[in-house]
Amino acid sequence: MKTALHLSAATAALLLTATTASAQAVQTTDQDTALLGDVVVTANRSAQPADRVGQSVTVLTTSQIEASQAVAVVDLLARTPGVGVTRNGGPGQPTALRIRGAEGDQTLVVVDGVKLNDPSAPGAGYNFGNLLTGDVARIEVLRGAQSTLWGSQAIGGVVSLVTARPTRPFQASLDAEAGSRGTHSLRGGIGGASDRIDWRVAASHYQTDGFSAFARGTEDDAYENTGLSGRVNVKVTEDVSLDLRAVYSSGTVDFDGFPAPAFSFADTNEYGTTKDLVAYAGVNFDLFEDRLKNRVAYGFTRTDRQSFNPAQANTTLTFDSRGENRRYEYQGVFDIREGWTATFGAEHEDSEFRSASPSSFTPNPVPATASVGLDGFYAQLQAEVVDGLTLTGGVRRDEHDAFGGKTLGQAAAAWAPNGGSTVLRASFGQGFKAPSLYQLYSEYGNVALAPEEADGWDAGVEQHLFGGAVVVSATYFDRDTTNQIDFASCTGTETIVSNPLCFRSTAAPGSPPVLIRRFGYYANIAQTSANGVELAAQGTFGALQLDANYTFTETMNESPDTNRGRELARRPQDMANLSATYVWPFRLSTTVAARYAGESFDNASNTARLDAYTLVDLRASYPVNDTVEIYGRIENVGDEVYETTRTYGVAGRGTFIGVRARF
Repeated sequence: MKTALHLSAATAALLLTATTASAQAVQTTDQDTALLGDVVVTANRSAQPADRVGQSVTVLTTSQIEASQAVAVVDLLARTPGVGVTRNGGPGQPTALRIRGAEGDQTLVVVDGVKLNDPSAPGAGYNFGNLLTGDVARIEVLRGAQSTLWGSQAIGGVVSLVTARPTRPFQASLDAEAGSRGTHSLRGGIGGASDRIDWRVAASHYQTDGFSAFARGTEDDAYENTGLSGRVNVKVTEDVSLDLRAVYSSGTVDFDGFPAPAFSFADTNEYGTTKDLVAYAGVNFDLFEDRLKNRVAYGFTRTDRQSFNPAQANTTLTFDSRGENRRYEYQGVFDIREGWTATFGAEHEDSEFRSASPSSFTPNPVPATASVGLDGFYAQLQAEVVDGLTLTGGVRRDEHDAFGGKTLGQAAAAWAPNGGSTVLRASFGQGFKAPSLYQLYSEYGNVALAPEEADGWDAGVEQHLFGGAVVVSATYFDRDTTNQIDFASCTGTETIVSNPLCFRSTAAPGSPPVLIRRFGYYANIAQTSANGVELAAQGTFGALQLDANYTFTETMNESPDTNRGRELARRPQDMANLSATYVWPFRLSTTVAARYAGESFDNASNTARLDAYTLVDLRASYPVNDTVEIYGRIENVGDEVYETTRTYGVAGRGTFIGVRARF
């Protein structure tokens, strides 16, 4: 830890002298995509000035998203503090995002106010592999345990995405791009806003020949994605509005598997499809002269996944699943008096899944199915108790059909003692993650599972210098997770008496139950901890803009087993990002961006090491006029060969050029 702290101090000095920090912005709400970067919605589920938010947040605005030229959302998020990414190959492959060293399925993803997860996935987490920037206009990354307002899964944090919303009577956009590895994409949108109604529809298509998912493979694994989104907001009266939104994506990706008879990872002709649907309908109404803002809403998500192996006999289908969420919620935000706001709400969620794994021997297996309900109630008070000091406290109660009840709390403070040029922040939050349907009811399920639990806190400072031209920040964080669910293997020597969980009862129709030995089961056997430092800086010096961040994360397996005291897999201790953008007098914008990830381990026993790597990108853009802009980039300029997951391939050097038009 001493070495890490010395490195942190050295990096802090570099950041302070070289660039400025992006503040911990407030959360974004799904209500207004035109919110500026100094307003946060996600932290309090309502728009708040950033200097009143005690939690650690990064806000990415439309201009930042476009300037990044990122195609996949995860590539954009990897450039923010505290975020690590691993991918099993190229675009469309399984992708995990970890915030402050938490598990990939401990990050809550919200799209236009709707929680998006897959109940049919083993951990019910979200696979970022299919999430493209598309029509996304704003992203907020809320770090730390945040279950008080956001419920299950928000142990590492929350990623909230908001699609574009028109602000003029007529608006349209069109983006086209092509480049290396047979890659091309096209996306466009059209909409408008009047006094009573605003609407927008958008579509996108992305396709690439890709590269082999198997690092030593020779055949390319292609990926194709089509996305659609739409939204309409109707102002029925001055105090009542109707809000409808939907986002759909369909992806097809080739991947490599484990062919017989060797059963080792190799080139195969397997492929998979994923279809995601997010739908939202809400009614917003204000009472008591707009002091009480209410929202009653229904959200629906569905994820369909299938995998195919053309070489398999009897059936090419190898996996078939569907996960659905239906969510009913009420939220109220009451302005008690100036600087005092109460947020409260109630939620009911029904989740269900269906999953089957056909094989040559069992081409038509009986699918596993299950459903569960979850009720949640929360309340939070935010108060500016003295000038510049804002305190926030909240509590949540959840009732789950399987594990029963859980009560959580959260507290935060933000102090701007000198008008906002200095902001001190501190927060404490509790997180929990309900057992997934797969963990409860699959062939490896355990209905006695308890929820995963976490206590986390952070404290930091943000300093604005030279009239706000430079901003630097530093944050320390700490989190302990208990009751973490992990897979417990059965050795084959157990008996029904010594370990009944190694057996499950099954019965064919009309036949008596039969006990079958299973390979293992899910259990609350893991404990982990994570702590570290996040440093960030952002500065504008005339035509030059510098952005940098560095994260040191120390993770540890605290479970009472042979891996106790070892680092958690695929969590680099050191991660850093640096970019420099210069706008030339003739309006050409050029950027050099570098991303560094330190060495890590690929397994829990820390015997398989992943080397450190540095990726450098070059970007440029030129506005032809007020409507049209051309842009281009070279990714991985040094053609770096690296791994985020052992034996999986990564992209080499690639060149891309595109054009965007805004009407």
